[in-house]
Amino acid sequence: MNRTEIVIGYSSGVVLIAMCIWIALMLHVAYTKMDFILEHLKNCKAIMARVPLRHGGAWGKLMLIGGISGIITFPGFYLKRGELSLDDLQAFPKLLKRKFIIMHWSALGLMAALILVSSLAAGEIGGKTGEFIGDQIYEVIK
Repeated sequence: MNRTEIVIGYSSGVVLIAMCIWIALMLHVAYTKMDFILEHLKNCKAIMARVPLRHGGAWGKLMLIGGISGIITFPGFYLKRGELSLDDLQAFPKLLKRKFIIMHWSALGLMAALILVSSLAAGEIGGKTGEFIGDQIYEVIK
């Protein structure tokens, strides 16, 4: 196994572990703060349409929290369509709003990292990446 394969393997492992941690954190929020969150967003049509997901087990709760996170992070689309109450959004607790925004952007970053590592691995397997890129990555990490 050459250095490129080692770097890509470790990078993949780090990304997968970070994704598992992200899922665990979001599930923790879903199971501990769901009633609190929904109480603050009770006038939002976009969120109330997703409420039945809370009875879908862990996967449903994760999807509901992800949907709320996306709506809190990018409210403009939902505000223009009248599906998000501006009063509810402004009254939403700042700390929880910041947590949702950070978690949503970290999820996007993790997906980008997964795509990058996967494309590097696919290139290495296909012989397109070669030693040059792998050596540069190894030198940066070293």
